[in-house]
Amino acid sequence: MVRLCGSLLAWPLAAIAQQAARPVIGFLNSGSPDAFSNELIAFRQGLTEGGYVDGKSVTIEYRWADGAYDRLPDLANELIRRQAAVIVAGGPPAARAAKAATKSIPIVFTSGGNPVGLGLVSSLNQPGANITGVSFLTNELAGKRLEIVRQLLPSATSVGLLVNPRRPSFESELTDTQGAISKLGLRLHVSHASDEQGITSAFASFAKLRVHAILVASDPFFLTRRKQMITLAARSSIPAMYNLSEYVEAGGLMSYSPSLKAVYRQAGVYAARILKGAKPSDLPVVQPTSFELVINLRAAKALGLAIPKELLLRADQVIE
Repeated sequence: MVRLCGSLLAWPLAAIAQQAARPVIGFLNSGSPDAFSNELIAFRQGLTEGGYVDGKSVTIEYRWADGAYDRLPDLANELIRRQAAVIVAGGPPAARAAKAATKSIPIVFTSGGNPVGLGLVSSLNQPGANITGVSFLTNELAGKRLEIVRQLLPSATSVGLLVNPRRPSFESELTDTQGAISKLGLRLHVSHASDEQGITSAFASFAKLRVHAILVASDPFFLTRRKQMITLAARSSIPAMYNLSEYVEAGGLMSYSPSLKAVYRQAGVYAARILKGAKPSDLPVVQPTSFELVINLRAAKALGLAIPKELLLRADQVIE
């Protein structure tokens, strides 16, 4: 009887010891879990490809800022106290917070901005220090998105751009957009928003200015509020071009971008390689090799837009 009780007591102790032995991945993100649910699946897929399964061979600790970037330094320090073996930082604000918090724990970032220009790495091929990641170049695609807008709306003369001034790389995206706008002979109206009320006010301003189209800049906070933006764009009857397909899948008109899910899968692959002993400084920053044009025909119909045949043929995905 005593031997049986000892065996029963050993089970929970063994489970605790096993859990303690698992390496911890700190997942620091500027957005919210609801907004990044598909990306989380892709991230865990990348980990599994590298031989790690959440809850079995690794423990993932999640910290979400929900667009409140000033919370990121404290959240990063929480993960350090949790003794994370690697920190995966989603978005430039999270990456900056993680880099400022530790010089020893490996960091894998995802970034829509240029990671060299943001000061995250010294170069793409040789990141240096304790950080590497995936750059999906969404900022640099402003010109391509405007060309698609012009193809959809050849008579358009003015475009609205929504940016979040709290995002570290918003100025570079604004500069790229201004350069592309001038080449196309369009007028640009810029509105800033960093909270829900700011988004509402920005769309009201665009409607008052009678812009012919809206561009939504890259920002994790904006992604968490995509349903609000899609509703406001529809209410204003203004076509909107988004920087990620997640907006279009939620009911937005169109997007041109790399796959964010593929970006997070690659972040999982890199996190697994680091857990196996790879150094971040030896892992080049990954850049996308393919881009997707996604069009939502239901949204176009609601706006009374006929999508040109050449755009439909060019589209990688058409949502009906």
